[in-house]
Amino acid sequence: MVEQLRAMPAGVRIFLAYAFLLLALLGITLPVIVAQAEQAPVTSLGLLWMLLLAYSIFTMTLVLQRKRAAYGLALGLATLTLPLIPLLALAAGVPGAIFAVVLAVVLFRALRGSAARGWFVEP
Repeated sequence: MVEQLRAMPAGVRIFLAYAFLLLALLGITLPVIVAQAEQAPVTSLGLLWMLLLAYSIFTMTLVLQRKRAAYGLALGLATLTLPLIPLLALAAGVPGAIFAVVLAVVLFRALRGSAARGWFVEP
């Protein structure tokens, strides 16, 4: 298993770093969702957060197992960088928008590379 992780392409490593960062951000904001759940058992924001948590954990698990289905799921999770562009543009101005664009371009190029696509070989 360790040898397999050492042979992981850079594109997959970049994706996993992004996915772990996304999980960390979801975890940091989770107390807000729990506070809302005390007032109303089901909220749209709570459902969205739980879906994001489940989707990201499931995708990361499949990526580490090198499953073919993980490639499409990883690209889907990478699309979360697209709404980040206007959000950071509003919150941090031009530097935030530039950061989000660079993040999106790096992530998509990393995943679309032939080495990264070759990682997903297990049925």
